[in-house]
Amino acid sequence: MTENPMNQMLGSRGYGATQRTRSLREQEAGVFRCLNYALKAALNSDVIDRARVVADNQRLWLAIESAILHPANQLPNALKASIVGLSRSVQREMDKEVPDLPFLTGINDQMIGGLSGDPG
Repeated sequence: MTENPMNQMLGSRGYGATQRTRSLREQEAGVFRCLNYALKAALNSDVIDRARVVADNQRLWLAIESAILHPANQLPNALKASIVGLSRSVQREMDKEVPDLPFLTGINDQMIGGLSGDPG
């Protein structure tokens, strides 16, 4: 049974409205949550699925590093240095032939906590 196009449109509008009410930090934490879900699922997947999710994680961390290093970024220098260092550690792990997925999800969990205001 196909869904009514009107219901799809209204559902899409509702989702968009919900997204607009979330803070940028909450949205960023949501990206990490989705990626962590995929990383955890990849633990029991084949090599191709693991490679795909690691590539997605790599794109996220490259984007983070790029944003942190952008001249307009106004975060304190010490925080920038910490995040860039973390990003490079994650990149080194992802460059391994068999990346440690629990390590990657742990780092992402730390970012979720920091973005959500719950670093513990």
